Amino acid sequence: MTDRRIRALLLGLCLAAAVSATASSQETKKKALDYDISVRAITLAVTVQGRGGGFVNDLTQSDFTIYENGVRQRMTYFQHDFDAPLSLTILLDVSGSMAVQDKLAECQAGLRDFLTSFIGPKDEVSLLVFADGEVEVAAPFSNDRSRILAELDKARAYGKTALNDAVAVSPEYAGKGKNEKRALLLLTDGIENDSRSSSDKALEIARRVDVPIYTIGYKIPLGEQLLEKYRKTKDLTSAGIIATLDRFSQATGGRAFFVTQPRDLRASLFEIKQELSHQYIIGYTSYVSADGEYRRIQVVASKKRFRVRARLGY
Repeated sequence: MTDRRIRALLLGLCLAAAVSATASSQETKKKALDYDISVRAITLAVTVQGRGGGFVNDLTQSDFTIYENGVRQRMTYFQHDFDAPLSLTILLDVSGSMAVQDKLAECQAGLRDFLTSFIGPKDEVSLLVFADGEVEVAAPFSNDRSRILAELDKARAYGKTALNDAVAVSPEYAGKGKNEKRALLLLTDGIENDSRSSSDKALEIARRVDVPIYTIGYKIPLGEQLLEKYRKTKDLTSAGIIATLDRFSQATGGRAFFVTQPRDLRASLFEIKQELSHQYIIGYTSYVSADGEYRRIQVVASKKRFRVRARLGY
């Protein structure tokens, strides 16, 4: 095992244990000290669209209101710059099912076009690949496109799919990007047959990091015969795959796409880059009792006709 490999299972369980241990420890402290308060800086990537779907780019700080658990919060940070550099982490499924119907090859081609045509010189990109319970850092954050393209071309499909474990550990890595705009881009066929973590546990861990997850579900198996070959439990269905991937994105402030053709894959990648460029980055300081309890977040724009998308909580 090299330093470039992350044991998704081990880290996923460790992170889950850490969350549980932290919550337990905080609960003990709370009982002893009723005034124990947790102070946390919360950062939100916010997308605003009009009725026709176009991005709204002329809002100011005063146009937004933030609520945490229904209580209005004072905004402490606001940034909106179309040209601001991006830190993007690509999480690519390289499990055995991605070899079927040329899914991996077509994802590699789409990503190559995306990286060479739409990613700017100031943007930094990292590449993570996952299969058989492992997440590997194929290429760390860099502005050097040649390295990530070389590693992308090397990817080969093998093994089972620990999708939930990969989603649990990858946002923490994505959050290490140096730029304020950060995102995790997941490309997968959605088949899950090797994780120790449930989708609920993966989401619980992932949403604690200030990184939206953009998902492209590519050629999700629709036929029962295809699913049966990779199914670990009877719960794996096409509808279930779509619901899970959509949930990962919605809860973290990202967006999910479901496509079956290379041209639609490229269109989805372009749309994601466009959205990331148009995002507002806003923040506030949360002062809450240190109980580890889930906090709901709502961001509202001043004009009700606007559609606002942001992380739902932490």
